[in-house]
Amino acid sequence: MGETEQRPTAGSRLGAQENAGISTLEHGQKPPMTTPGKLVSIKIQMLDDTQETFDIPQRAPGKVLHDAVCNHLNLVEGDYFGLEFPDHKKMMVWLDLLKPVMKQIRRPKHVVVKFVVKFFPPDHAQLQEELTRYLFALQVKQDLAQGRLTCNDTSTALLISHIVQSEIGDFDETIDREHLAKNKYIPHQEALEDKIMEFHRNHMGQTPAESDFQLLEIARRLEMYGIRLHPAKDREGTKINLAVANTGILVFQGHTKINAFNWAKVRKLSFKRKRFLIKLRPDVNSSFQDTLEFLMASRDFCKSFWKICVEHHAFFRLFEEPKPKPKPVLFSRGSSFRFSGRTQKQVLDYVKEGGHKKVQFERKHSKIHSIRSLTAQPSEQHTEVPKQTARAYADSNDAAAVQSCRQGKELKSSTEDTGQHKSPSLKKSPKEGRKVDGAVVSAVEEEEEPAKDRMQQNRPQSQQPSTAGSLTGSPHLSELSINSQGGPSVANMTLSPNLSPDAKQSSPLVSPLLNDPSCIRADDEEEVKRKRFPTEKAYFIAKEVATTERTYLKDLEVITSWFQSAVSKEDCMPETLKNLIFSNFEPLHKFHTGFLKEIEQRLALWEGRSNAHIKGDYQRIGDVMLKNIQSMKQLTIHLRKHNEILMELENGIRSSRKLETFCRDFELQKVCYLPLNTFLLRPLHRLMHYKQIMERLCKHYPPSHMDFRDSRAALAEISEMVAQLHGNMIKMENFQKLHELKKDLIGMDNLVIPGREFIRLGSLSKLSGKGLQQRMFFLFNDILLYTSRGLTASNQFKVHGHLPLYGMTMEESEEEWGVPHCLTLRGQHQSIVVAASSRAEMDKWTEDIQMAIDLAEKSSGPAPELLASSPPDNKEPLSVSDCSSLPAGLISDQRPVSISYVCWYRMQSLSFYDILQSNENQLSGNLLRKFKNSNGWQKLWVVFTNFCMFFYKSHQDNHPLASLPLLGYSLTLPSESENIHKDYVFKLHFKSHVYYFRAESEYTFERWMEVIRSATSSASRARALSHKEPHAY
Repeated sequence: MGETEQRPTAGSRLGAQENAGISTLEHGQKPPMTTPGKLVSIKIQMLDDTQETFDIPQRAPGKVLHDAVCNHLNLVEGDYFGLEFPDHKKMMVWLDLLKPVMKQIRRPKHVVVKFVVKFFPPDHAQLQEELTRYLFALQVKQDLAQGRLTCNDTSTALLISHIVQSEIGDFDETIDREHLAKNKYIPHQEALEDKIMEFHRNHMGQTPAESDFQLLEIARRLEMYGIRLHPAKDREGTKINLAVANTGILVFQGHTKINAFNWAKVRKLSFKRKRFLIKLRPDVNSSFQDTLEFLMASRDFCKSFWKICVEHHAFFRLFEEPKPKPKPVLFSRGSSFRFSGRTQKQVLDYVKEGGHKKVQFERKHSKIHSIRSLTAQPSEQHTEVPKQTARAYADSNDAAAVQSCRQGKELKSSTEDTGQHKSPSLKKSPKEGRKVDGAVVSAVEEEEEPAKDRMQQNRPQSQQPSTAGSLTGSPHLSELSINSQGGPSVANMTLSPNLSPDAKQSSPLVSPLLNDPSCIRADDEEEVKRKRFPTEKAYFIAKEVATTERTYLKDLEVITSWFQSAVSKEDCMPETLKNLIFSNFEPLHKFHTGFLKEIEQRLALWEGRSNAHIKGDYQRIGDVMLKNIQSMKQLTIHLRKHNEILMELENGIRSSRKLETFCRDFELQKVCYLPLNTFLLRPLHRLMHYKQIMERLCKHYPPSHMDFRDSRAALAEISEMVAQLHGNMIKMENFQKLHELKKDLIGMDNLVIPGREFIRLGSLSKLSGKGLQQRMFFLFNDILLYTSRGLTASNQFKVHGHLPLYGMTMEESEEEWGVPHCLTLRGQHQSIVVAASSRAEMDKWTEDIQMAIDLAEKSSGPAPELLASSPPDNKEPLSVSDCSSLPAGLISDQRPVSISYVCWYRMQSLSFYDILQSNENQLSGNLLRKFKNSNGWQKLWVVFTNFCMFFYKSHQDNHPLASLPLLGYSLTLPSESENIHKDYVFKLHFKSHVYYFRAESEYTFERWMEVIRSATSSASRARALSHKEPHAY
């Protein structure tokens, strides 16, 4: 018996290497068992009307065929799609993934199976991949042509105009008329051609990916989007149509929806012969009977519709795939059918975790090239390195990789064995041509590989090193954002979703230092060096003063040097405002420059670098601190001006568009690694640091120590200064946070009003008719806002609604809704149901919301109306390419890291008390860093602030090389099995990403553990204030 001939795949016919693709199975889950044997050929019709043939084992279940199609397309989000075919009665049915294909398709030679969209999500922004959105757009195009998606002429013309834009690009009247004459998108298209071209004229500059997005944005609002009608009759015999959607079961009369039964209202679905039964939950306000009955054409029709309903309910409502029921011993009752595959939540989590690699794809009908990940490859038109606005760079090795990808993309599918066109031709990049994601920030989602392997791949391609050290292609810094110079710029890049939603594209980045031999010290040399220096705790406390003072001085220089220089070149700031800012910051900078020199001189003497025999008088720091803190009191007049500086700058920005643009552009510079207002508040934060340091020093010294008296006096002096400025600092911090949130939100008229206090922000799931949907909540002392991630160029959050806290009540409702960690918030005019990601998160929100309700009750009355009728005019237009994939380490291309996005993508929350604590818990110093799969330790200068670790080559650098947001990370000690045989090592891990850091002493190890722990865990304000002195807002 001869061997079965293996048919060449589309990729092999083009000469591409064999691609295993990406399975839609969960990690660790095995595909259904198949017995090798005779192969059968199944013809699949793709969404672009091409046909492909797949050979599968004769006894293979449906999942094998479904996975084969997804692997062929390199489709990560294949769970939204299904395979349908006509059964022996010519009725279109879905392929059951658990049953053998041959038991469902009796005559495969005569059947063409269609690969189509099966589950339409409530929001297309939940589709993380550009390829997925492209396939959904093809489905909309197909539904329009078949008359399944009905709408008015204006909507039809607008939909077609976006399809035309994605296929031929910008408007040209002659080309448009020729294209519309050759391509019929709907019957009787001629009557709408002028309107189509009129709309197409408005889409200038829109990329195919943006056209897909806009097409889905319009389509999802149509009543018939994703609807398949199933004829039936009600009890009175009236002809109706039933349909199922993500929200529940819908009832249509013709093409008009007349009723809907949300999943939350449905208790049970069943069928009995031709009767389809819906059992509803009891509702005193409803006029419906307990059980609704519909009559369908036959039992097969009825069972088919019941199966579709079961699958939709499981996909959109369940957290995980339902487990199979145990087989009955004697006889079975009812159907054993169940949903098979991942639920929508599992799909979203899988893509956010990023266990896949991005690949390119080509659009069959489009004359415009498209890339799978909009951030994966630089535009050919942007090869210059912007001097200040570029936040992402790639080295010569990565540039070669990008070029390799680009060359691979130029291949066209010209060879055809059967005369048929191919489906979207997808080619996996060769190992040398691994895509560079743009180093804006790394995603937590990139699959890690050993550094050794990547370095071996890059070595043959290495070219001249850049001025700032070469960026290697190692993926280990997968969550770090890199801003180092050298190499071609990757313009207009954002990261994908895990700090994404398109929730997550990873960036395989590493610090430019990984291959620098000077950065890795031998253990013997380190031990020798360690023995030369003092080991007492007081010395390391003094050293902390010096290291944090260096960072503070650099922060002051952002204002006194960089900002002042930029202002002097632009005529955008009033002279009075210039004088107010710089006349108050320059004396501070001058004083602290001298202070740092004194500290460093004292440390040199203490370490014995000036005279190895000097002892006693120089082994202390209290006298230096006392002298300088007393001198600092004379600068209090400048510190008191910071409130006025902040207010006047915001007033100037509000009244001058030119100043607003200037400040926004300045924040794009690499040196401005935090929001500008944060630098203006740094002097007040520094006072808190001095107080903390002196408290630790006084606690360490015994009363008899020679430095104890000076240290106590210095602590008394700095405590007095903090007490005088503390109330003002709290108000300014709240003011600054409100303005920062104002930039993050779309749809707000007056967020910043007198008396409003920020309390907490974070990600919660909101229960609606569409199921649980992730929303970002912002809690103030008078109102609760809920938003979704907007798709603007600046990645803002769009406000969906608000609940005044005045008169609100709150109750736990897990049992009522069957959702864990669930709360019902009842306002005077509206109620919402929300669910937290964990019990701990729920407790934080419960305490803070209750406290906020109490505050609102004590106020004079309800909050003023907040929501704007439309977003302000100065907001950026919608752009898919700027938000297609934002991972866990989110850094916006438009502004420094926004903590709101970190909370969104890592499902965390943050209180105002946490922010105040983070201002006190700042730290700088050298650490050795090691990745999970690397051998060497790399020395870096690390600054911890704003819930984030910023990495520098040395403390003299003006801007960070990379950043690692820590919210959601776990802080632990390495276990014995990890073979980290070093002292003072701590471990940071988030999902599959692991980083080891090594401190120089027990004191610094404890300090890093202390400050990082404050960033990786959040407390409720109510709970925090019960342990701390209340802050006056």
